[in-house]
Amino acid sequence: MTAPMIYELRRPAKMEMGKTYPALFLLHGIGSNEQNMLPLVAGLENQFFIFSIRGHLPQSPGYAFFTIEGYGKPHREVFDEGVKKLTSFIDYACGQYPIDEQQLFLLGFSQGAILSMTLGLTLGSRIKGIVALSGYIPAFVKEEYNIKPVDRLSIFISHGEMDQVLPFDWGVANYEYFRKLGANVTFRTYPEGHTVSIENHQDFIRWISEQIEK
Repeated sequence: MTAPMIYELRRPAKMEMGKTYPALFLLHGIGSNEQNMLPLVAGLENQFFIFSIRGHLPQSPGYAFFTIEGYGKPHREVFDEGVKKLTSFIDYACGQYPIDEQQLFLLGFSQGAILSMTLGLTLGSRIKGIVALSGYIPAFVKEEYNIKPVDRLSIFISHGEMDQVLPFDWGVANYEYFRKLGANVTFRTYPEGHTVSIENHQDFIRWISEQIEK
């Protein structure tokens, strides 16, 4: 079966026959690529199958998963297609590799965080955990998408207090939205702009490690 998207794979070095492993899907920001996110999860390879996915749309100097028509407003049809492709990729990965489908995790930055949170809402209990770094949830997702129950979802949301690209208030809104839906939410803020600080990195790596069922 051909993969629906281009990706970079990291797999556990010592795999046991008949055993399944958690999966971590990485989604980069606009203009980046599948190599960009891998350094953020260095050291997790022996616990996870790690799939770093390339956006399917060219966006100099790299790629994107969707385009935008205005501030905080993705092009709806392009966004829908991105969600569809990523859902197909998750299905593909689960069918091709020895993955524990009870332990699927998403980690995204900026555009990748937007899609990670959206996939959490559309896939519901299929996803165990999400790390959403500096993103937002499009209004049409909240208003028009088929939102699944997220009461079994754990999510780590972080946002820079001085984010000059996506306002800090949007991070607060993400936290309040998932909390009201009944998800297990961890919300962290940092005195940073639109970036991932060392402290933020340490916090979400620790959080991911705590979510894994040993």
